[in-house]
Amino acid sequence: MEPIIAQLSQELNQPAQYVENVVRLLDEGNTIPFIARYRKELHGAMDDTTLRSLEERLNYLRSLQERRETVKNSISEQGKLTEELAAAIDGAATLAEVEDLYRPYKQKRRTRATIAREKGLQPLAELLFAQGPDCPDPLAEAAKYIDPEKGVETAEDALAGASDITAETLSDDAELRKVLRALLFKNGTLRSEAAVEEDTVYRLYYDFTQPLSRMQGHQVLAINRGEKEEKLKVSIELDRELALRTLRRRAVVPGSPAMEFVKAAAEDAYDRLIFPSLEREARSTLTEGASEGAIGQFALNLKPLLMQPPVKGKVTMGLDPGYRMGCKVAVVDGTGKVLNTAVVYPTYGERQKKEAIAALSKLIQKHGVEHIAIGNGTASRETEQMAVELIHQVGKTGANVSYMIVSEAGASVYSASPLAAEEFPEYDVNLRSAVSIARRLQDPLAELVKIDPKAIGVGQYQHDCPSKRLDEALNGVVEDCVNAVGVDVNTASPSLLQRVSGLTAATAKNIVSYREENGPFTARKQILKVPKLGPKAFQQCAGFLRVPESASVLDNTAVHPESYAAAEKLLELTGHNLADVKAGRLQDLPAQVADYGEEKAAADAGVGLPTLRDVVSELMKPGRDIRDDLPKPVLRTDVLEIKDLKPGMTLTGTVRNVIDFGVFVDIGVHQDGLVHISQVADRFIKHPSEVVSVGDVVNVLVLEVDEKKKRISLSMKQAQ
Repeated sequence: MEPIIAQLSQELNQPAQYVENVVRLLDEGNTIPFIARYRKELHGAMDDTTLRSLEERLNYLRSLQERRETVKNSISEQGKLTEELAAAIDGAATLAEVEDLYRPYKQKRRTRATIAREKGLQPLAELLFAQGPDCPDPLAEAAKYIDPEKGVETAEDALAGASDITAETLSDDAELRKVLRALLFKNGTLRSEAAVEEDTVYRLYYDFTQPLSRMQGHQVLAINRGEKEEKLKVSIELDRELALRTLRRRAVVPGSPAMEFVKAAAEDAYDRLIFPSLEREARSTLTEGASEGAIGQFALNLKPLLMQPPVKGKVTMGLDPGYRMGCKVAVVDGTGKVLNTAVVYPTYGERQKKEAIAALSKLIQKHGVEHIAIGNGTASRETEQMAVELIHQVGKTGANVSYMIVSEAGASVYSASPLAAEEFPEYDVNLRSAVSIARRLQDPLAELVKIDPKAIGVGQYQHDCPSKRLDEALNGVVEDCVNAVGVDVNTASPSLLQRVSGLTAATAKNIVSYREENGPFTARKQILKVPKLGPKAFQQCAGFLRVPESASVLDNTAVHPESYAAAEKLLELTGHNLADVKAGRLQDLPAQVADYGEEKAAADAGVGLPTLRDVVSELMKPGRDIRDDLPKPVLRTDVLEIKDLKPGMTLTGTVRNVIDFGVFVDIGVHQDGLVHISQVADRFIKHPSEVVSVGDVVNVLVLEVDEKKKRISLSMKQAQ
């Protein structure tokens, strides 16, 4: 275990003691959000991203260690494990290196070399490959192995068999494969060409060549998809002579009688065994790297999307646009409770549009609607135009209504799910999606947790990524966001609760059942009465669950129950009490703690400095939502169309997606505009995420508009 701790410490640039503490905490069953928030003294305040990287590497290194032991045991059982080989296996830094070392000892399917060994040609192969000072003439030596009964009719047959054995020996040479692998990634190129004649979305790759070392993740995934759809033919190329020179240097002894024999066997090994294997490896490595990059970017985009500031406490109308089935309408109150539903048909003609506006006006006036959330799917443009007319009309009566286009990615997936059916059994599928769209504006996090993260449209090629790995990464982001915000235990859905540290789908449902049977929770410690929720789960979840109805204000903060005594002691030291916390009279608390001395205050309260600072922060803003400090979403009252756009216009927009080659920005027309990576900043950047995140409000300059193709080119750097 110690070598793993040392390696993690070096890789993450963290003290070994902190790494060891985190490993112990993980092994004890503590969750990442709990460790990140409530065990800072033990890990030096690593954030949740660093902790997840540590956990991921820990799992990899443990599986690597396990594989090393398995391989050593297997070779040992064959009686072939030497001290040198054991040391080489223990020193292998990757699973690929372990497999290279294991390759000669692995049970193989019946190969040409296997057949040659069965014919008794192994000694001949070894003698010629050794190319010693007493090496005989290959053909003369091969004549000694003629045995028609074994299928060796001539000396040439014997040499061919010996060559097959030599080729396989060279192919199984771990050091040689390592050298050639490095050569391929340094000097190799990937080539793709058209497999069809028609024009497709893959035309960029119809005649494409790129060094492997310069391949971009999005290029790899696009080419893979094109190949899968049989639109592209893909190959990896490496200068054969360059590779063979490396091979000959390792295998051939100049001047030996067997030199030509070994040279020919080496070429055969390269063409038939080594290069095809390395080509498959390279494609797999590129895909793996590209997938990890895509997953990482998806996770990076997902976090700000989930953390978008909520538009709280406002009656909201959700519009799910459509042509044939009409526009589905749902009005929800400030808590997300459905007040009314309807279906209108604004796209059927001018008369129907007027009828729709009249019907929606009545709903706005009846329920006091302040915001309209419009899904960005089919018929969104027409629905938006209708909404603007509606806003102008109700504005004459004094109503102050604004709208926002909301991404409806995943809304249809959710509305057709068993979860939606359970939540809204009385509504059909279409109306459920209108409810979801309205709630997305009110509280994006609470609504989006109900949807499979893969269905939330902020990724790139996510459907081409390994499903298990993608789920792990995205679920980790969702978990971190939910726990960073905190959850009201009396209003949260089971979907939201099960993302809380320490809770499962079963305990989340039990919490909801308990409050339905017994009324709202009135204290955090009451959560311990929930069936199947034991002390360990309570320890993990308590700090993230808020109980606004509690008599103790601490139950509505992120202060963990284990630190309540410390919080009360701190208040005593600074001349305050819990009533002051509730009344919001602690603006001077940081200054008072500083005057008292942070370290002395921490020691007197019986906690470490990081915990003390967190407690101070929480006492100052009980019940706060960290999302309230973020820039508010852009709400509109008027509409732009693509034909209104002209090059040179400067607009404000919201970042919808960040990918390898640029940024998609919502500027208030139906089609998002693209800021190419070259237009993101006036300095060199490797990736747009260095500058912007999903949800950022940015200024952009219109560069080019193609109405026919519905393409809008934008610049951020020219709008500054």
